Amino acid sequence: MAAGEGNASPDSDDFNASDAAGSFNTAMSEGNSSSPAYNGMGGSAPAPAMLPVAKTSDVSSEMEKLTKSERITEARDAARRAAEEAAKQPKFHVPALGNFTSGFGGRWGTTHYGIDIANSKGTPIMSVADGVVIEAGPASGFGLWVRVQHDDGTITVYGHVNTITADEGDRVKAGDQIATMGNRGFSTGTHLHFEVWNSSGKKINPLPWMRERGISPT
Repeated sequence: MAAGEGNASPDSDDFNASDAAGSFNTAMSEGNSSSPAYNGMGGSAPAPAMLPVAKTSDVSSEMEKLTKSERITEARDAARRAAEEAAKQPKFHVPALGNFTSGFGGRWGTTHYGIDIANSKGTPIMSVADGVVIEAGPASGFGLWVRVQHDDGTITVYGHVNTITADEGDRVKAGDQIATMGNRGFSTGTHLHFEVWNSSGKKINPLPWMRERGISPT
């Protein structure tokens, strides 16, 4: 049959849509496998690089650490200041200012179990050392008294007081006022009668005890 008559020859150059689609898919597959990078010709561009960003939880954690560090520093400073103040606080203090008028021992046919310090009515009376007020009120012979028990078990007694400025159960420091000087009870004039009872309850001479601790009424 002559060319151009009847059916086309198998060698014909006529366009075949199925073959063209197959060829395009093959080319794209080969191109993707050999060149994965974006070449600017169709398709999707690669995602931009992401810069690292601190997480909110990490920032919060750092802030908590900083706050904790500041609190620790503040606590240390407060402890240091407290220690400095404690170092300045006297360990022992004279019970009152005034004139030493009578000592420990025999007097007027009896035993005087303390010392007397005379001054004007209302003169402050102080605890000689740190301790707890165990009694504050009426007492036979003394009119009114205050007794303080110290940390080593020693008890100090303050008699003939005019007014009491501390309450039973109060924790006091050396030099804290606990009463004022008076003339109550069996007394011949305004003064403080001061006694020291050791941890066994024995009444001892206050003068040596005071001098051993760096204080003296004389």
